[in-house]
Amino acid sequence: MLKVGLTGGIGAGKSEVAKRLAHNGAIIIDADRLAREVVEKGTDGLAEIVGAFGDKILGPDGALDRPALGAEVFGDDDARRRLERIIHPRVRARTAELTRAAPPDAIVVNDVPLLVETGLASSYHLVLVVDAEQERRIARLVETRGMSEAQAAARIAAQATDGQRRAAADVLIDNNGDLVGLHRRVDALVRERLRPFEEHHRLRTTAPIGSEVTVRDPDPAWPAEAARLIGRIRHALGPAVGNAQVTHIGSTAVPGLPAKDVIDLMLAVRTLDEADDLAGRLADAGFPRRAGEWSDNAHGRPGETWPKRLHGNADPGRPAKLHVRVAGSPGWRFALLMRDHLRAVPAARDDYATAKAGWSRQNQNFFPYGEAKQPWFEAEALAADEWAAATGWQPPDE
Repeated sequence: MLKVGLTGGIGAGKSEVAKRLAHNGAIIIDADRLAREVVEKGTDGLAEIVGAFGDKILGPDGALDRPALGAEVFGDDDARRRLERIIHPRVRARTAELTRAAPPDAIVVNDVPLLVETGLASSYHLVLVVDAEQERRIARLVETRGMSEAQAAARIAAQATDGQRRAAADVLIDNNGDLVGLHRRVDALVRERLRPFEEHHRLRTTAPIGSEVTVRDPDPAWPAEAARLIGRIRHALGPAVGNAQVTHIGSTAVPGLPAKDVIDLMLAVRTLDEADDLAGRLADAGFPRRAGEWSDNAHGRPGETWPKRLHGNADPGRPAKLHVRVAGSPGWRFALLMRDHLRAVPAARDDYATAKAGWSRQNQNFFPYGEAKQPWFEAEALAADEWAAATGWQPPDE
């Protein structure tokens, strides 16, 4: 199944997006609803809250008095964290139970208001963030929840900033317009990205990248997109690899360098047997192994190659490759060295950019484009080695 995180600031319209996703067949797990369920009258969750805050947070019927509890924790970070330690583990346990009960081809959407604040983004295959201007959000809260403008602004200020949520977003859903436009955007998202992503993930296949070469101007969003993918991979590997060395490599990792819109990442392993053992975890994270035998050319050593494993992204909305290389191998070293050399020496970066433009004009297909690059890479290997010797460069521990 595909696990999707949905969040947005208060008043942004997240609930309306959740309804439309449900209309398109997604299974919605509402964290707010679960947070109410786990502290209903008679639950151990409510008993623990009473133990922490006293009987004053109970109503005459013995149920939780939410306004009274809100008054206890609003503006008091220690009290809020104490409450979260009671509620969040119970919500996570119930969420896991509901997720396990979903069918294998489901798109399961976790509607989590505090997804960013609680650091959960990397646990989902995709994170959707509903975005709206603050003035519009305040107006909605005044109209639909009876808040004053000052109360609405205070509630907004108590959450993560718009910038923090946008940084966590794989998909930013604009909700500054009307309902018809919002529904159209959500429908297109399900049709063009979520359903294909779910199918590729379930079948353990990579989303096609296409064979045509298009070199784009540098995109300042590439590093942040790579960071989100890296977080997802590290979360999936977990204690199996400890602090897994997953790095952003290739042209999209060099600021100012034009590139194909494909994020290249690299996972360092001790052996290829370890790489094979981790393949299932990577597929679960949305990075299935690509079939075939893959190897790196040993630049400067004609005829020599070094085997590796190659994984792709099941998400059709973010082309990416994950190269799994043995730490210390020539391919692993060259990927890091070339990246750092091009970052540090603008003339080398610009020479590569000029060469890319020529190759892409002459070769519109990936294979001949790759063949055309080889002589330049041989020269770059020598130049990068000379730079490494002159500067004392060593492979970074990322």
